[in-house]
Amino acid sequence: MKVGLFIPCYINQLYPQVGIATIELLEKLNVEVVYPSQQTCCGQPMANSGYEYESVGAYNNFVNNFKDFDYIVTPSGSCAYHVKKHYDIIPQTEEVVAVRKNVYELCDFILNVLKRKDLGAAFPYKVGVHKSCHGLRGLRLGSCSEVVEEKYSYIEELLNEVKGTEIMPLKRADECCGFGGTFAVTEEAVSVKMGKDKIKDHLESGVEVITATDTSCLMHLEGLVNRNNQPLKVLHIAEILNSNISSKN
Repeated sequence: MKVGLFIPCYINQLYPQVGIATIELLEKLNVEVVYPSQQTCCGQPMANSGYEYESVGAYNNFVNNFKDFDYIVTPSGSCAYHVKKHYDIIPQTEEVVAVRKNVYELCDFILNVLKRKDLGAAFPYKVGVHKSCHGLRGLRLGSCSEVVEEKYSYIEELLNEVKGTEIMPLKRADECCGFGGTFAVTEEAVSVKMGKDKIKDHLESGVEVITATDTSCLMHLEGLVNRNNQPLKVLHIAEILNSNISSKN
């Protein structure tokens, strides 16, 4: 199995520790991981801003970088979703179709391709799971409250195997945090209010650490937490699954 690692631009620039945790975690699972050095953005920011056809160059570059891999893994549900669902504006060659089919969000890949749950991690904290919209309703990484279906959550399945971690139930578990990419810029006041509501839910539920599959959502929440000096830590799921913390002290 040859795996290509895609690290989104905002993780590369602002949260490199998430990329490092991702590759370390995959290597612990004996996965042959390659990081194509010519990779850039998947094109999602431009598309979300109404300039999708100007992102064709980014789309083609993504395909060229990852066409020779069995799987493409990324610590970003929104980027994986964008490749799967929005690359239909470029010619659907055999290579494009294969890349779109083979791109996976990290938790999805570990659970459903590698068939692993217990990763040997330890993280003795009360964790609140933020279920990002693209991952939840796009990739179906978990069940949605508005759909009558059996309850499931890939991220929680993995967290349940982390020694010492206690998953704290939220009142509105799959509500949007308000980030929404460019929405946070064009509708700043609404975005901030949604983020504050989400943080309030975590605080009232006794959460110590907020996690998610998307650093973009976590960046939004972390900014509000820090600005308001609230007692919460924010970590990407890769950082928790790669942890081996025996105690809080």
